[in-house]
Amino acid sequence: MYNPAKAQQRSKSDRRMFSSSDDTAMMKQIQATHAPDGSEVDVKPIIKVIEDIFRIAAPGIDGVINGTQENADESVDKTPVEGFDGILDALAYIINKITCELSCKCSGGADAHTTTMAVFNMLPNYSWEAKVVISLAAFAVNYGNFWLVAQLCNTNPLAKSVSLLKQLPDIIEHAVSLKSRFDAIKSLIKVVLDVTKCIVEFNELPTQYISHETPPMSTAMALIPTASYWTIQSMVACASQITGLLGMSYEHLTSTTEAWELSSLAHKVGNIHGHLRSQLGICYQHIDEKRDAEMYQMLVRTFEMTYPDNSRILRALIYPKDDILPLTEGSNKKRVNIDVLRRKTVLLLISDLDMHHEEVAVLAQIHDEKEELNYEIVWLPIVDRSTPWNEENQNKFQQLQSLMPWYTVVKPSLLEPVVIRYIKEVWHFSKKLMLVALDPQGKVVCPNALHMVMIWGNFPYPFTSTREESLWKDETWRLELLVGGIDSNIPEWIREGKYICLYGGEDIEWIRKFTTKAKEVAATAGISLEMVYVGKSNAKERVKKITQTIIEEKLSSCWPNDISIWFFWTRLESMLFSKTKDGKAAENDKILAEVLTILSFNGSDLGWALISKGSAELARANGETFLKSFNEYDTWEEDARAGGFMPALGRKFEKLHTPQHCSRLILPGINGGIPEKVVCAECGRPMEKYFMYRCCND
Repeated sequence: MYNPAKAQQRSKSDRRMFSSSDDTAMMKQIQATHAPDGSEVDVKPIIKVIEDIFRIAAPGIDGVINGTQENADESVDKTPVEGFDGILDALAYIINKITCELSCKCSGGADAHTTTMAVFNMLPNYSWEAKVVISLAAFAVNYGNFWLVAQLCNTNPLAKSVSLLKQLPDIIEHAVSLKSRFDAIKSLIKVVLDVTKCIVEFNELPTQYISHETPPMSTAMALIPTASYWTIQSMVACASQITGLLGMSYEHLTSTTEAWELSSLAHKVGNIHGHLRSQLGICYQHIDEKRDAEMYQMLVRTFEMTYPDNSRILRALIYPKDDILPLTEGSNKKRVNIDVLRRKTVLLLISDLDMHHEEVAVLAQIHDEKEELNYEIVWLPIVDRSTPWNEENQNKFQQLQSLMPWYTVVKPSLLEPVVIRYIKEVWHFSKKLMLVALDPQGKVVCPNALHMVMIWGNFPYPFTSTREESLWKDETWRLELLVGGIDSNIPEWIREGKYICLYGGEDIEWIRKFTTKAKEVAATAGISLEMVYVGKSNAKERVKKITQTIIEEKLSSCWPNDISIWFFWTRLESMLFSKTKDGKAAENDKILAEVLTILSFNGSDLGWALISKGSAELARANGETFLKSFNEYDTWEEDARAGGFMPALGRKFEKLHTPQHCSRLILPGINGGIPEKVVCAECGRPMEKYFMYRCCND
C-alpha cells in the first residue's frame, strides 16, 4: 500500500543522493550491468510513438484547469508506424516488465537509485541507446495511462470509474496547486527526451568517418553511461511523482518541494544534454572534415582524368545530381541543365559578391561580340559559408546576376565547400576576379584567362595558355595595344596620320597648362594633334570632376563614361599580370617595361602623357618633363623640323632626365604573378617593395 510519509522520506533520501553521490562508484555499478550481446534495436519507431504519447498528453494539467483537453481521435497521427510491429513483438515483454517495475518500486517507496539500478539490471544485453529508449517507452506507458484516464474521466464511464479508484478527482480538484509540479515534470520529460535522442544520434554517426576509438567519439562514449543513468533516474523521479499523487493528503499535494527537486534534476540533465550536444557538434565537425577530405581527393582525381566531354567535370564543380536545373541562362533567365555546356569551351567566371559592375560590363560586351565562337561563360560566386546568408547578400547576388548575359548558378550555396576549397587551393582564387578556361573535354587549358580576354577580347579563343604565349610573341608596343576597342576615334586618327596624345593624372592646374602648351607646340610645329584624357585608376569621383572641367573648358577630348577609363587601367594591369606570370623581368621585355612605366606614372600625384605618331612611334614622360619640353620647344624646334617631331621629342626627354626622382608603382593585390624584381621606369634600378592597405570610397 502506498505510504505518503514514506514517500516524503524517500524524497529526502533522493536529494541527499543527488547532491553527494559518488560518481566513480556509481559508474562502476552501471558498467557492471552492461554486457551487450551485439544485437541491434531499431529505436527510431519507438521514439516516434513515445513522442506521440508526450505530445497528446502535453496539455496536461493546463488542459484540466482550462477545460481544453484535445480529442484524442483528432490529435493522434493515424499513419501506421513503419516497421513497428516486428519491433514490438521483440520488446513488448521487457517494456511491460519495466513499466511494472516503475509502478511497483515507486509505489513501494524504493529510492530512485535502487529503482534505476533495477532497470539497468533488466537490460544487460542492450546497447546504451536501447536501454534508454526502452526505459523511456516503459515510462511513457505509465505517463500515458495517467493522462488517458485524466482526460477521459469526465466523458467516458469506464475512465470515470478508474479515476475514482485512483482518486484522480482529488488531483483535479487541486489542479491549480499542482500546476508547478506538473510543469516541472513536463520540463524534465522534455530534457530527458532531448538527451535520449542525442544518445541515439551518436549511434547513427557514420562509422566510415568516425569510429568509437576516434577521440571525439571516444570522449562522447565516456559520457553516455552517465547520461543514461541520469536520464533513467529522471524517468524514475517523474514516475514517483505521478504515482505519489495518488492518495496523497492535501498538505502533500500542495507542497512545492517536489517541484523544486524536479527542476534541479531537469537542470542537471539539461547540462548533460548541453555537454552531449557540444560533443556531438565536435563529432560532426570531425565527420565533415573526413568527408570533405575524401570528396576533395575525389575532385582532385576527377580533374586528373581524361573524359570524352566536359559533363563529368562540370557536374563535379557545379552540381552532381539531376534533381534540379542548376544553371540560369543569362539572356532569358530560364533554368537550364548543365548539358547545355557539353562539348563547349567553358570559361568559369569566379568571383565573390563584391565584383565591380565595370568588370561585368566589359566582359558582357566581349561576350556579346563572340558571334559563332563555341564557348560559354559560367559564373561561380564564392561566398563565405561561415557567415549567415542574409538579405543583403541575396540582393547583391541577384543584382549581379541580372547584369550577366551568360550562365550563372541558381544560388551560391549550390557549390560544395570542397569545390570552393579546390578553387582556392588549386586555382589560387582569393578575391580578384578570375576566368578559368576549360576545353570541351573539361581539361583546364588556362588557370586564368581573364587577362588575355581583357587585352585581346575574343581573339585568343580557345583561351589556352599556349594561345596567350603565341599572341605575346607576335605583339609589339603600339597604340592599339593600349586603347584598342576603347576609343573608336583613335584607329581613324591613326589612318589619317595624326599625332595622338594620351594624358592622365588628377592635377587640374597641370592639365590646363599642359593642354594649352601642347596645342601651341602643335600649331608651331605644323602637326595635327588629338588629345585624350585617360584619367587615373581608383579615383572615380575626382576624375569625373576633372573630366567635366576639361569638357567645359574645351581643353581636350575625354572618354564619355567611367567604364572606358576603368578598362584602360585594368587592361594595363592585365598586361602586367599576363607578362609576369612566368617571372619575366622588365629589362628583357619592351612591352612589360612600358606597361610598368605608365603604371608608375599612375601611382604618382603628378600628371603624365604619351604621344604617338601612327601606331608604333611612341614617346612618354611624366608631367613635369613633358611640360618643360613643350615650354622649351624653341630649343629643339630645329631638330624636330630636320629629323622629325617624335625623335626630337625623345632626345629632349633624355636631356631633361635627372637622377633625382621618386617613382611609385601601385598594383592591386593578387595571389602570385608579381615578379620578385621590378625595375624603376626612370633609372632601371630595382625598386623597393612595400605593402599598402588602402580604403577609398571615391
